[in-house]
Amino acid sequence: MKQHTMDLAKVRAFGNIEFLARQLVEGFITGLHKSPFHGFSVEFAEHKRYNTGESTRNIDWKVMAKTDKLFVKRYEEETNLRCHILLDISSSMYYPIDTHGKITFSTLAAASLTYLLQKQKDAVGLCTFADDIKLQTPVKSTPSHAHTLMLELESIPNKVPERSSTQVASVLHQIAEKIHKRSLVIIFSDMFTQADQTDDLFSALQHLKHKLHEVLLFHVTDHKTEQDFAFENRPYEFIDLETGERIKLQADQVRSSYQKASKTYYEDLKLRCGQYKIDFIEADIDKGVEPILTAYLAKHSKMH
Repeated sequence: MKQHTMDLAKVRAFGNIEFLARQLVEGFITGLHKSPFHGFSVEFAEHKRYNTGESTRNIDWKVMAKTDKLFVKRYEEETNLRCHILLDISSSMYYPIDTHGKITFSTLAAASLTYLLQKQKDAVGLCTFADDIKLQTPVKSTPSHAHTLMLELESIPNKVPERSSTQVASVLHQIAEKIHKRSLVIIFSDMFTQADQTDDLFSALQHLKHKLHEVLLFHVTDHKTEQDFAFENRPYEFIDLETGERIKLQADQVRSSYQKASKTYYEDLKLRCGQYKIDFIEADIDKGVEPILTAYLAKHSKMH
């Protein structure tokens, strides 16, 4: 059984994404020595009075010269983190049609991160989008708010998706303007966009970074079919989930050109993320939520 099918089976068996998210988090967090999100927010935030015995390393001598009093710089890592989870709910995220694998992966991963952040008393909010923003919640750290987010996430894979294109670039530009406090922005998306909109997509990612947000991109794909195009060479009818357009052809007719175009876009996206200092996580749904989250969080906790 494929891993994303197992994830779906677990969600259906438990009927409670919050319980499953808690299980996942409690499982992998025990192996980490410290919070995986420690060190995200290290930007200078404000001053506090210096107390005898504290390290003098962060004393602001310019303020001391002006006021004749000792103040130290307080950094944002000493305050609670603010996190915005951006979830793509466009039609293509409900692929494969039989399992809704990409959206199931994304909602379960988002629920796990919501639980982890709330456990650390950090504030989290959810934004869902397709051709525009569908939902944007406040950013709060209360258990009741986290529970509300869980209920929303739990309902998403079972919804009948509207036939809509993904307007990732437009949404990211909007979000960059809406978020006023420096935050951690976590995106779950297959990043499908029209060929003539790629530059705008990269510009939107850069826009988020210009606003000094930390950005994580989980690039959610069914790698075997969407990138490798691993279909047998027989007649198929391919359906564009976002437009409804249909085309009949043999897999070998387009395999080589498809693989080339897919590889070029993937490598360009990964390269741009590296240039903009955006964490790019290849989220192949066939690997499952737990291995991908565990590997990323373990790596990040060692870096900070």
